[in-house]
Amino acid sequence: MHTVVVGTSGVTASDVLAVARAGARVELSGEAVAALTAAREIVDALAAKPDPVYGVSTGFGALATRHIGQELRTQLQRNIVRSHAAGMGPKVEREVVRALMLLRLKTVCSGHTGVRPEVAQTMADVLNAGITPVVHEYGSLGCSGDLAPLSHCALTLMGEGDAEGPDGVVRPAAELLAAHGIQPVELREKEGLALLNGTDGMLGMLLMALADLDTLYKSADVTAALSLEALLGTDKVLAPELHAIRPHPGQAASAANMLAVLKGSGLTGHHQDDAPRVQDAYSVRCAPQVAGAGRDTIAHACLVADRELASAVDNPVVLPDGRVESNGNFHGAPVAYVLDFLAIAAADLASIAERRTDRLLDKNRSHGLPPFLADDAGVDSGLMIAQYTQAALVSEMKRLAVPASADSIPSSAMQEDHVSMGWSAARKLRTAVDNLTRVVAIEMYAATRAVELREGLTPAPATQAVIDAVRAAGVAGPGPDRFLAPDLEAADAFVRDGRLLAAVETVTGPLQ
Repeated sequence: MHTVVVGTSGVTASDVLAVARAGARVELSGEAVAALTAAREIVDALAAKPDPVYGVSTGFGALATRHIGQELRTQLQRNIVRSHAAGMGPKVEREVVRALMLLRLKTVCSGHTGVRPEVAQTMADVLNAGITPVVHEYGSLGCSGDLAPLSHCALTLMGEGDAEGPDGVVRPAAELLAAHGIQPVELREKEGLALLNGTDGMLGMLLMALADLDTLYKSADVTAALSLEALLGTDKVLAPELHAIRPHPGQAASAANMLAVLKGSGLTGHHQDDAPRVQDAYSVRCAPQVAGAGRDTIAHACLVADRELASAVDNPVVLPDGRVESNGNFHGAPVAYVLDFLAIAAADLASIAERRTDRLLDKNRSHGLPPFLADDAGVDSGLMIAQYTQAALVSEMKRLAVPASADSIPSSAMQEDHVSMGWSAARKLRTAVDNLTRVVAIEMYAATRAVELREGLTPAPATQAVIDAVRAAGVAGPGPDRFLAPDLEAADAFVRDGRLLAAVETVTGPLQ
């Protein structure tokens, strides 16, 4: 099994995906252990002095003015975890929890937090044992870190609260730790605070969304090409020289992908036949511009994610010169903004895809296709309600595109008076990505049926590869009405697991 080695300089996006989704093992590098040890020595030296140091010998947040004596400091660290583990609502997905645990471990191993090596090793042991703390939907404002979610994870390290075992059964954390031979940790100065003061949950969800959107945007280029083909549109608008004079890289990539899919098509270029068109509708002609803008938004989000992966987010932080300084690096604004940007781009991509689907189903705009792609229109309703479903998904995505990061709500007796709401932005983006997958699947379902209904015209080889693969996957083609939900579910799975993209790329080679 793949092993991710956590050092002092962070981890990669692929490392996070490997641990979160593929169950990769985690190890601490010797460099990380040395950095942990050195930083801890600084914290221990400060803890022995009479001067108050935030997070080491004081209370937290609005209670930071109280100096805490040595006899109460272990209790202080234990109490911050217990009191901050105040989440409510449904359980958060296992992959999200594993991602945020690894990312917190990444910051701990930077040597800027003052956490002891044995605490970091316990974090790795919990991940390797497949133990997943129960984290709840609500509790993070995306500032001072994802406090409640990370606190529930820290609670598991202490052997308290509930966690999910590798078998998926939720049990008391103490039982799961004991079953895997893991000793609960007793937190010392600063350690409780360091375990819960990071933007790790929202960053983990950003990284997974970026991976999913990379596949989805390529898949959306494919379905846009299929719709153009089914509508007898022109591929001349995809010519590289047209996109070179508006040099957005995402736009050029989307146009190139569509052109590659349409290569060899016998359906394109018929826009001057029986029902002449000077131009195709915007939803067809402007597909690269819309998808391309989304691609460029993804590129910006990747830049932010890479910077965050190289960051040590904690407050206070231990500096190499021995200082322990307070800061505001836990504020989630950089991550929150791009999470919201991505939700906006996803909603617009879904919106233009739905418009193409509707055009395929409307006999007045489909250039010769039967109403709703029905077998016997009137007796059969065809894909009428499949488009309703797609429209409902798009409508929800528009609501989810309202930015969470534009909101803020004061907390901690006005000490924490401006927050990012980045966790909320991440949670709604996950739903948006899920919905976008379904929207793309419905367009694919309609476009493949429409292409098959163009009798006497030969589709592009890449289009035929998609039709063959999706039919082999059990998704039926044109014909009388049938129970449609299973077909749509199978189409969704076909897009979601990458089979749509794989089918195309057997002909085109890797898409951009």
